[in-house]
Amino acid sequence: MRDLPWDGCPNVRDLGGLVTPLSPTGRTLTGRVARGPRRERLTAAGWTAARAWGVRTVVDLRCADEVGPRDGDPVVPQAAHDGVTVVAAPTEDRADPEFRRTCFPILDSPEYWPHNWRILPDLVRTALEAVADARPGVLVHCSAGRDRTGMISALLLGHAGVSPDDVADDYAASVRAMAGRPSHAPTADRQQTWTTAQVESWVSRTTPLVAEVAARTEEAFDAVGLATEHRRRLRALLTATTAGDDRRESPRHAGIASVG
Repeated sequence: MRDLPWDGCPNVRDLGGLVTPLSPTGRTLTGRVARGPRRERLTAAGWTAARAWGVRTVVDLRCADEVGPRDGDPVVPQAAHDGVTVVAAPTEDRADPEFRRTCFPILDSPEYWPHNWRILPDLVRTALEAVADARPGVLVHCSAGRDRTGMISALLLGHAGVSPDDVADDYAASVRAMAGRPSHAPTADRQQTWTTAQVESWVSRTTPLVAEVAARTEEAFDAVGLATEHRRRLRALLTATTAGDDRRESPRHAGIASVG
């Protein structure tokens, strides 16, 4: 089962278990990378489940003003996530005029992903580097775990040799999981009011865009200037049986802090 039952958090999945010719097992490896929505949704039991899965590092793709508890979030003792490291790696700069003009109208669509790495290549590269530099047991998340997380997940899975159609299905699973739920993002999320019919119409129109991204990951990596060594680490993370389990988080990421 790729779905991870972490209490309080819908839309959490292991990126392992997908067919790829690049892995000796024939599938992406489990327990290496998970994708999900904002970690503040996790209850104490949810954190226990996340720790049991193996979470060591959280790569948070949100902007600084999105981080922190919201009304209705569970109250969780600090001990629930002691020892878990969070790396702040926002993929967006909402003060950037071109990003606002080009991407704000389409922030809930994979249509904006290529614009994101074209306009803000350094931010997207830093997020990918944060995943590559972490020890296996990485949770990648944004607010809904659908759009920014979907972008990074599509690049990781495509680079790991997963078929574009399977990558698109993974994105669609997040759309379905989050429809009708509040994302707590600072920008409006129209999908939180969608019906099943609206979701399926959206999936049929947007999954070809995700498949195209997954088929052209090297072009995206070239665009953001991702180094060869980081590309190797990202592929190994999901496909190599020895993916650097003793790896420590790189101190060069200024956003490293304890989970809060």
